[in-house]
Amino acid sequence: MKVPPRVLVTGMSGLIGGALRRRLEGHYELSALNRRSVDGVACHRADIADLAAIEPAFRGIDVVVHLAAVARGGAPWAEVLAHNVIGTYNVFEASRRGGVGRVVYASSGATVSNCERDFPYSALAEGRYDDLSSWPTLTHETPIRPNGLYGCSKVWGEALARHYADAYGMSMICLRIGAVNREDRPTTPRHFSVWCSQRDVTQMVERAIAAPADVRFGVFYVVSDNKWSYRDLEHARAVLGYAPQDRAEDHRE
Repeated sequence: MKVPPRVLVTGMSGLIGGALRRRLEGHYELSALNRRSVDGVACHRADIADLAAIEPAFRGIDVVVHLAAVARGGAPWAEVLAHNVIGTYNVFEASRRGGVGRVVYASSGATVSNCERDFPYSALAEGRYDDLSSWPTLTHETPIRPNGLYGCSKVWGEALARHYADAYGMSMICLRIGAVNREDRPTTPRHFSVWCSQRDVTQMVERAIAAPADVRFGVFYVVSDNKWSYRDLEHARAVLGYAPQDRAEDHRE
């Protein structure tokens, strides 16, 4: 019988972490790296800003899903530096030292979302569709345009992932995740462009975990199959087999 991969999830107590646990439980050997305990899962409690403290969590792990981060757009630089910059380095480095073969990194659409300052993306974000018939789709090859320090920190994470793939031969998969919320439905006009259901984001993470070994590095957008999206999904479909099940437009009242 094939032994299921051992998957460590950082930030399992968060929204996406909890949804991912529900999807993966029973199919993978799960453990968590978290600042607070996670009931029912083997959990190593430590802060990702402390490399020595987190290292033991990575021993014997096949795949790391790195979700832990400061995700508030207006978070102060000290928090962004500690958790999104230093913390991401620590997770990648602990993975390398522990012999982890693959890291799935939760990046963000904030790496490009300042495009919404300009037409036609501004109109999409504001829900003004009357003057829109078509618009250029942003792909993984489109130049970055990060939104705030948070977006810049995610660009750093992607660049660091590229380095670890090249320097150490690790498989590093970066997911530019859209707007995932507790309501699991669009709640603002912008969400009709960038929303991602919990079902779709966890599907994408699982596909990244199980991607072929020859996927050494990749950047992929993760949103639902939204009518008004400007983020490319064809790359994710072609490489990872991503097949979003939900659409923001289905929640239109």
